[in-house]
Amino acid sequence: MASGKHQSILTRFPPEPNGYLHVGHAKSICLNFGLAQKYGGKTNLRFDDTNPVKEDVEYVDSIKEDVRWLGFEWAGEYYASDYFDPLYEWACVLIRKGLAYVDDQTQEEIRTMRGTVTQPGQNSPYRNRTIEENHHLFTRMKNGDFSDGEKVLRAKIDMAHPNMLMRDPILYRIIHAEHHRTGNKWCIYPMYDYAHGQSDSIERITHSICTLEFDVHRPLYDWFIEKLGIFPSRQYEFARLNLTYTIMSKRNLLELVKQGYVSGWDDPRMPTICGMRRRGYTPESIRLFADKIGVAKHDNVIELSLLEWCVRDDLNRRAMRRMAVLDPLKIVITNYPEGLTEDIDAVNNPEDESAGKRKTPFCRELYIERNDFMENPPKKYFRLSPGGEVRLRYAYIIKCEEVIKNATGDIVELHCTYDPETRSGSGSARQVKGTIHWVSIPHAQRAEVRLFDRLFTEAHMDAIPEGKNYTDFFNPDSLCTVAAFVEPALKGLPPLTHVQFERLGYFTVDLDSTLDHPVFNRTVTLKDTWAKVKQLNIGS
Repeated sequence: MASGKHQSILTRFPPEPNGYLHVGHAKSICLNFGLAQKYGGKTNLRFDDTNPVKEDVEYVDSIKEDVRWLGFEWAGEYYASDYFDPLYEWACVLIRKGLAYVDDQTQEEIRTMRGTVTQPGQNSPYRNRTIEENHHLFTRMKNGDFSDGEKVLRAKIDMAHPNMLMRDPILYRIIHAEHHRTGNKWCIYPMYDYAHGQSDSIERITHSICTLEFDVHRPLYDWFIEKLGIFPSRQYEFARLNLTYTIMSKRNLLELVKQGYVSGWDDPRMPTICGMRRRGYTPESIRLFADKIGVAKHDNVIELSLLEWCVRDDLNRRAMRRMAVLDPLKIVITNYPEGLTEDIDAVNNPEDESAGKRKTPFCRELYIERNDFMENPPKKYFRLSPGGEVRLRYAYIIKCEEVIKNATGDIVELHCTYDPETRSGSGSARQVKGTIHWVSIPHAQRAEVRLFDRLFTEAHMDAIPEGKNYTDFFNPDSLCTVAAFVEPALKGLPPLTHVQFERLGYFTVDLDSTLDHPVFNRTVTLKDTWAKVKQLNIGS
């Protein structure tokens, strides 16, 4: 892209503030800011706020927060509404050149007369209005003399053009609604295709980077610049991000929120940047993901597992290791002294020696994961079983001596013995193949753990079968909440702190978390288990 035609590169990220940004926007942000950084240029943040009915300052604030969180800072903050005056004047220029006219047809009539891909369109009966009449009517449109939809301003290009976007596209429509920045100053608002290129030109954008579906818009982008004789910004297209098990439509995402499928825009199952942040994704992992998928000129679908790999790779280096039990089974070490508690040294992060160690309490009564015990184990089962031995992480080797059941036959407790000579770090020569995690019952804190999974059961949400709706594939197991027990070192952590629950996955302290009621979100499992889950047709 750096062809040497420009002394410096200036890109822009131009979101419409009508919703929250998602991971597809994150790719565009990384591309625009990354390209400018690579070639010593700058990037503007420009809000495409040309539709007052759908836009809100709430979305403006969230977009700025997301861009900064991803690690980028813009050179200038602009709004399409900053340019309403010159855009209006340029529309008048097009009228005076005989290249624009006021049309009284309805939206349906305009659509019908536009023709089809194989049939040319028909000229509007108002296409040959005089320049004076068009200018007079456009002025009255601006002054509020007409109601919504009563008139539009159209470019006069070619109703037989093979590119249907060139068939006299609409430049302005009437909308009597208060704008979040300009108030009630305007009641006519420019269309995206008209405002976009001219805004780029005003800012002297050198590389206007758009997704691939805008390649057919490029001739119109160039037509306006040519006819107005303004700075020749240039549009470049790249493939948009399509991700398995995910939808990227703002409209559909809003529908999920309104219909209660999710708790809000920042629900950790949502592909929104704020949702991913709350779930525990890091800006570094998203930037790594954008770098891995690169820039393509053809649409393709990226596996969600690549995004999950990126966050695992990042959190593996930064997340402190802690122990938590999500489905507790009590064990009593019958030969361990009653009333005794000892501090066990536990490694904070094996990937970072400077992270050091922590003390975690160990005593006679512990919780282990229920699925770490099997009464009738198969061959090569290396966790706990009757008469079998296993090492407790950082602690001792224990042996299961007795299984305690209730009246209905459910296992409620295990009685074990421990070998006091096998404490980790003691130099003991005894070895066992299995190691499991645990927490001390008297010292454990209850915690709410939210186990998130893919929002949809269908991988290719961009190719839903005819007669089906995307909500038909909503994953009912996308959220499972469990009451867990966690070690004392997990108490009082601030929101969005990243940790690894050993052997379970990466988790993040949720925004709802309090000192007395900690809440953890599962960011991602330690391994990609979805393929196996699908094969077994069970929840994860």
